[in-house]
Amino acid sequence: MSRKLKSLTLLGSLFSSIFFCLPVAHAGAAELKMISKVEIPGTPLDSFDISYVDQKTNRYYLADRSNNAVDIVDGTSGKVVGQVHGFVGVNKDNDLAGPNGVLVIGDEAWAGDGDSSVKVIDLKTQTVVDTIKTGGTKRADEMAYDPKHQIFLVANDADDPPFVTLISTKPGHKILKKIVINDATDGIEQSIYYAPKGIFLMSIPELKGDKATGGVALIDPVKGEITHVMKVSNCEPAGLARGPGHNLIIGCNAGGKKSPLKPVTMVINGDSGAVVAAIPDMGAADEVAYSAKNGQYYITGRQMPNGPVLGVIDAKTNTLLQSIPTGGNAHSVATSDSTGHVFVPLPKTGGPCGGCIAVYSTQ
Repeated sequence: MSRKLKSLTLLGSLFSSIFFCLPVAHAGAAELKMISKVEIPGTPLDSFDISYVDQKTNRYYLADRSNNAVDIVDGTSGKVVGQVHGFVGVNKDNDLAGPNGVLVIGDEAWAGDGDSSVKVIDLKTQTVVDTIKTGGTKRADEMAYDPKHQIFLVANDADDPPFVTLISTKPGHKILKKIVINDATDGIEQSIYYAPKGIFLMSIPELKGDKATGGVALIDPVKGEITHVMKVSNCEPAGLARGPGHNLIIGCNAGGKKSPLKPVTMVINGDSGAVVAAIPDMGAADEVAYSAKNGQYYITGRQMPNGPVLGVIDAKTNTLLQSIPTGGNAHSVATSDSTGHVFVPLPKTGGPCGGCIAVYSTQ
């Protein structure tokens, strides 16, 4: 989430509570529809960041700034089963807000906070059991996990210059390396662990001040260094997720309010960086996700010219199937491998449900 985008105020566009979809791109495609919504206890959901599904337990986690907490939802029943507090919450300066990134490692959830720290949550007791300082001045945000070497990566995307911190998840949580990324001149974005190469991949919106040139950085978790950057043109890479095979889906910020580029979503080969597809008419995006069960990519086009949408792309043909209005600053999405459900937090401001987590399905 680049610092320029995240500092924007929530869009005030009004949408009705009825969700409609553009016609599907080709006959036979499974249509994604909202089937339910999850109400979060406490302050109405309005400010949030990353969401994540732990596929082993089918539990959904949301970095909920409105309630200074990480929300835990049973992905099968749709019931809230926990809300772990202790984060800084909403701040006038979005670069100091938290929680931000969140993911699950075994019986723990790791979440970035606005005070440049990572908080470790014991999921059995639902309490914060450790706080790891990254040494920055702004929020700790995007994150990924290497299960082979038990190394956790977290990004300080709002610091200048931005940097990532590699942390051991073994007892003691030793900080292994700090990697400063001087060439990233508009922050750093979503990261993943790419198993085929045993490395981290991270989206970089802008390289050396060139708005038309971004990239995907390859980070060696053992060496603790960037080994290569696969350049991506006319995209402003933000969201990143692995699709089928070696394909990567990139949620491009291209087409956003401050972008001179046209909306586009990119699919590239994770090994070579070669462009597999450039999908037009869907961009201005933040977080993205892939569902193997549904065979679809999901794009949070929060700044599309006609209003915020959830883009649905066929992962086999790389064609745009649907563009579902969401409203507000809806920029977070996660999927369940077991059910195929798609979770999208919708804010109170500008959203259609007064602040909720919308659950979509193709069934």
